[in-house]
Amino acid sequence: MQRFGTLSFGHYGPLGGGRELTAQDSMLQAIDLAQGMDDLGVNGVYFRVHHFARQQASPMPLLAAIAATTERIEMGTGVVDMRYENPLYLAEEAAAVDLISRGRLALGISRGSPETVVRGYEAFGYTGSQDPRAADMAREKFDLFLRAIDGEPMAQRDPDSPFGGGTGGQRIEPHSPGLRSRVWWGAGTRETAEWAGRKGVNLMSSTLVTEADGRPFDLLQAEQLDVFRAAWREAGHSGTPRTSVSRSIFPITTAEDELYFGRSAESDGIGYIDGFRSTFGKTYAAAPDVLVEQLQQDAAVMSADTLMLTIPSQLGVEFNLRIVESFAKHVAPALGWQPTQ
Repeated sequence: MQRFGTLSFGHYGPLGGGRELTAQDSMLQAIDLAQGMDDLGVNGVYFRVHHFARQQASPMPLLAAIAATTERIEMGTGVVDMRYENPLYLAEEAAAVDLISRGRLALGISRGSPETVVRGYEAFGYTGSQDPRAADMAREKFDLFLRAIDGEPMAQRDPDSPFGGGTGGQRIEPHSPGLRSRVWWGAGTRETAEWAGRKGVNLMSSTLVTEADGRPFDLLQAEQLDVFRAAWREAGHSGTPRTSVSRSIFPITTAEDELYFGRSAESDGIGYIDGFRSTFGKTYAAAPDVLVEQLQQDAAVMSADTLMLTIPSQLGVEFNLRIVESFAKHVAPALGWQPTQ
């Protein structure tokens, strides 16, 4: 593990006791937290994307605001649901954010996770998939998105246009050189990880794997990372791809931490998601020295170059910044962390 950041689900809504976290609160607090983490040298801030839910659904304005108010921290998604996207418009937005941030965008994309509605992407106008989960449509759109950010012509110029005219193909604008190297695919299976490796994009491994064969979650996930890297090499791609994993990790350093997280530690879980029997990662909550020992035994954490900490964003900026600072000060250095310079 060389880098770490936070993965926020961006929940908002009633908090109990008559209190409420609004959508505006959620986004403004996310910007403030990113600024605080940038000052600490934390490497990244990433956001889940869910439609038809009280969570972040349109991440690009938020990422642009973070890009404009920070200097070093990477910002991105974990992940954009490609079923809902116009690939060419996403290419324009992603390039714009990447340019504003001076190349700090880490754009995680995937088929998407289970929804709160039935085939919600069809309400956005994207129909025709023969797959009940629309994985075919997501991958088809992803291929077009990659071609667009690579600068391939997407439309023919009009020689009679009063705005320049010309002949030949026209690429999407703006264009951000190098953006392709900062695109990730979110995978929950070995097959998908292998596909991403062949495709030549980075890998965000999910908070679950859609397998359950009795082995611990970290071993299943580490195997997924190995399969990805092997596919990358076999496809002949140059360079070293990036990989990330997500974990719920809470260093307990105060009585308040103990109150919130003292009983949060749990083992791997088994359940069904999207019809697949799946293994879910456990929650780590302990004193920093204990966390170091536990995480050094987590095969996937030690294999990936980036660790994303899932944070309880509803608890506010000050609380979450203290969690992140405790991890940065007492745990991350022993795992190989290198702060952003």
